Amino acid sequence: MAKHYDYVIVGGGSAGCALANRLSADPSTSVLVLEAGRSDFSIDPLVHMPAALPFPIGNRFYDWKYSSEPEPHMGGRRVYHARGKVLGGSSSINGMIFQRGNPLDYERWAADPGMETWDYAHVLPYFKRMENCLAGADAWRGGSGPLELERGPANSPLFGAFFEAVQQAGHPLTDDVNGYRQEGFAPFDRNVRHGKRLSAARAYLHPVMDRKNLTVHTLSTVTGIRMQGTRAVGVDYLRGGKLKRTAMAGEVVLCGGAFGSPQLLQLAGIGDASDLAAVGVRSVVDLPGVGQNLQDHLEVYVQYACKQPVSLGPWLSKTRAPRIGAEWLFFKSGVGASNHFEAGGFHPQQRPRRLPQPHVPLPARRGALRRVQAGLGARLPGAHRPDVLRRPRQPEDQEQGPAGAPGHPVQLPVHR
Repeated sequence: MAKHYDYVIVGGGSAGCALANRLSADPSTSVLVLEAGRSDFSIDPLVHMPAALPFPIGNRFYDWKYSSEPEPHMGGRRVYHARGKVLGGSSSINGMIFQRGNPLDYERWAADPGMETWDYAHVLPYFKRMENCLAGADAWRGGSGPLELERGPANSPLFGAFFEAVQQAGHPLTDDVNGYRQEGFAPFDRNVRHGKRLSAARAYLHPVMDRKNLTVHTLSTVTGIRMQGTRAVGVDYLRGGKLKRTAMAGEVVLCGGAFGSPQLLQLAGIGDASDLAAVGVRSVVDLPGVGQNLQDHLEVYVQYACKQPVSLGPWLSKTRAPRIGAEWLFFKSGVGASNHFEAGGFHPQQRPRRLPQPHVPLPARRGALRRVQAGLGARLPGAHRPDVLRRPRQPEDQEQGPAGAPGHPVQLPVHR
């Protein structure tokens, strides 16, 4: 007989871990988390050592290793998409850079009918609630949340040269890319604490794993959603790839990410009816948006050879690897304790398009920003608004005043 839970959360990634924490805070509520990947064992250095981040990415034991179909606008090339296959999801294998969306993107979304509460004034309290910014809390940054955010030291001579170079190119510095002014260059916040990766699992899930009303199963792949009419009432899943199980739920919450969640919806008959009919799936709810409109930001690695021993290069020799491992294992310090993407910034890609006046003082320009990450010996430029890059320039495109010019301040709403 299938067990019943108030909530079944499909996916133990960033969203799933946060929801499991919040929903299980009510002791009268039962919560089941089903994660297809393995546990993020504390003894696994590939997950927890920040500098080891290149190893789980592309490894089938940690990564779903998704690949796109041939992209017509990229000469038929396929784009690789790393997605975490481990408790904590992609937050357990990513580069640990913590960055919010651009404030004016939220203003743009809020301009659409029915989306008014997505403006920056409404989402800012949630951003603040989730974080403990160790550089200092203020009107824009939180100081008591579960995500403790270290600021990258960026004290290598290479970072000093980087900051000098961007200013020579006409770009400003900023105090905080997640604060009052995103446009500009600065040391980055990162999900690293005490020399270890601070994944969503470590921040949200592990601190509450002893709750009696919370059950977490890893190596549990959901194969289908049980439907009664148009309502989801449970899921079928495999434990360890063999044992067939069913969990009934008052509410099914899909947290399988940009690929996993649409796939499960479509398998359950929720999606574009014509697409489902083409592969023999009976339509339950004709919802054309499912599986559509995915955007990702391409990045280009630009690497340099240093004439002086100021990069990571000298540390990559086999003779130094034991020292790196020992320093991190016993002291959580040294080269292994950093993700090495310690600084970077945002700058406009083109003249921006006119948008409504923001509801909070926002200094960023009104267009897409290009992110540049800086590592020791590499620069990674990437477009964060590919939809803007595809849009032809409009006659009304224009600068909206000098960078740093604020809008009309209002009292920010409080959400508890």
